Parts: sequence; C-alpha cells; structure tokens
Amino acid sequence: MGNIKDLDYGYGRSISSSFPALMRKVFVWMTLALIITGFTAYGISQSPGIISAIATNRILFWGLLLAEIGLVVWLSAGINRLSVMGATLVFILYSVLNGVTMSFIFLAYTMTSITSVFFITAGTFGAMAVYGYVTKTDLTSMGKLLLMALIGLIIATIVNMFLHYSLLTMICSYAGVLIFTGLTAYDTQKIKMMLADADEYSEVGQKIAILGALSLYLDFINLFLYLLRIFGRRE
Repeated sequence: MGNIKDLDYGYGRSISSSFPALMRKVFVWMTLALIITGFTAYGISQSPGIISAIATNRILFWGLLLAEIGLVVWLSAGINRLSVMGATLVFILYSVLNGVTMSFIFLAYTMTSITSVFFITAGTFGAMAVYGYVTKTDLTSMGKLLLMALIGLIIATIVNMFLHYSLLTMICSYAGVLIFTGLTAYDTQKIKMMLADADEYSEVGQKIAILGALSLYLDFINLFLYLLRIFGRRE
C-alpha cells in the first residue's frame, strides 16, 4: 500500500497517496472508451455495406447485443481471473462493439442534435460526478433504490418492445435520465470508497479502476441515449 495520509472524506477513513492517481485513471479510461465508441460509431455509420449487413441480418444484430452483455458480465464477474491487461482489452473490445451498435444513431438523428445532446450529457454527468465525489452524504440507500428502479425500467423497456406505446417510451426515457443521473453520483462515490486505500501499482487497485471506468462509461452512454430520445431531432 502507499503511504496513508491523514485525510478524511466523510466516512472516518483516510485515503492513500495512490488515490488521486487511481481516480484519474478511472476517468481517463472512461474517456478513452467513449472516444473509441464515438469514432467506431461514426466510422460504421459512414460504411453503407456494414450498416446494411447489420440492419438486414437480425442474427448478427442480436449477436452483437448479446456479445456486449457477455463482455460486461465477463469483465464484472471474472475480474479476479483476468490480468490487468486482459481486463483492459475486454473493456476496449466492449467499447468497440458498443460503437458498432450505436452507429445507427447517426442515421436516425441529425449531427447537430447528437452534438448538442452530447454536451448536455457531459455537463450533467460532470456535475453529478463532482457531487458524488465531494458530498459527505452516504448515497448507498439512494443507490439501492436507483438499482431497483433500473430493473423496473429494463422490464418496462422489454415489454414496450412488443407493445410499441409511444407514451411508455417517453416515460421510460425521462425515467432513464433520472436513474442514470443519480447512478452517476452513486457510482462515483462507490468508486471513491473502493479506491480510498488501494495501491496504484497493485493488480487490485488497477482492476477496481477498470471496473469503475466501466460503471461510469455505462452511466454516461445510457444517460446520453435517453437524453437523445427526448431532445434528439430525427433525420
């Protein structure tokens, strides 16, 4: 472990000298993953052949979605069996696959609205991440409620895939914004607590940082997509 400084962040625990570096890595890896996803999505959207193949082949489309879910589960559940390099590669691969499936937003929405919503998302995400980082209020109870609400949102979304109710779609979109706005603060605080006494050069600290980056990446992406459904202008 690094040397422990006499600093407290509201829970009666001190933080290690490695903590700032590990928190920076969380946000650097998250940002790099977003960049990879963005460039992949835009690149795929400019390739009519690839877009057509994905859009017309339902097995391929659902295969990509299932592969994404599988990678998240693999990274989250199997982090202890993966090396730091292996976990990083899985995270990068997930970012690429997510970019492939997100490429359709460039066909469905105008570039202007995508850009505007991205900056709205970045501002909202940044504000909630800062709040989660600096607040001395324990957000654990709020996090549990948000996770239960997320389960309800997933169920409602799946049901609406068959019902196609526009009102339910809009309700789910607003609920998604609220849920992932709150989860951003909760996840930031949780990552902060997990990294408080971690060693920057240990495998454990590095892996926690990767999982933290994945959590915040998912919060950002989902917040962006739900805001895009509300504010995005269709092509």
